[in-house]
Amino acid sequence: MTAVHALPTDVARAEARGAVYRLAAAALGYPLDETQQAFADGRFHASLDEAWQLLAGEPWPRLAPSASLADLEVGYMATFVHGERGKPRVPLVANAYPELLAGLSPGSYLLNVQAFYRHFGLTAALGDEGHTDEPDHLVAMLEFCALLCHLESRALAGDADPAPYRRAQRDFLARCLGPLLHAVREHYAQQRNLGLDATLERLIQTLPDWADRQRLTLEAEVGPCPGPSGDRPTPDSASQPLWD
Repeated sequence: MTAVHALPTDVARAEARGAVYRLAAAALGYPLDETQQAFADGRFHASLDEAWQLLAGEPWPRLAPSASLADLEVGYMATFVHGERGKPRVPLVANAYPELLAGLSPGSYLLNVQAFYRHFGLTAALGDEGHTDEPDHLVAMLEFCALLCHLESRALAGDADPAPYRRAQRDFLARCLGPLLHAVREHYAQQRNLGLDATLERLIQTLPDWADRQRLTLEAEVGPCPGPSGDRPTPDSASQPLWD
């Protein structure tokens, strides 16, 4: 195989893309004291701003943090956990949005998402209470994309072929993460005065378009995402040959 010689900018962009995914996942997970501290002291802004400017060509705005961890938690819970009849006002799991299932049962949809993870050797972890992680949760999807960016960056730094990781990112953005980001933004836009932290609100509002731009960049590098051909892809066949 011919060696692939990466430009420094290629590595930097892959690392920056991974940083945005990783930081967004940390911010949109259940609020922790260190999250609030990172918002308050500017560390989160500084880290995200560097990556965002490289990829988006514009600064990430400095936003006022929640006054306390309790305020951060209240807004998060009101938005993503509590709601009518025990359902969140703005779910962070894809199977809560019928329009994303496109006729699949929730179980079949989850299997298709897990097919991406399984291809890269990932399995669902067990939480402290014995419940398996939700593979279609927004945080899990963001973390998976961060991993793919790490693998892409490592391949580039080692003069290996980054195309399999770029194709996987492209397909995952097109089929899983991108649609979920748009659904979350649309449902959040229907809410009023939930007290969500300004940084979390900004992420919800800007990540869908940013992710679309990343997908288009990847398509320019490795070609468009294969469209459906007849039946929907199965968990064992969905684009996996393209990732090898």
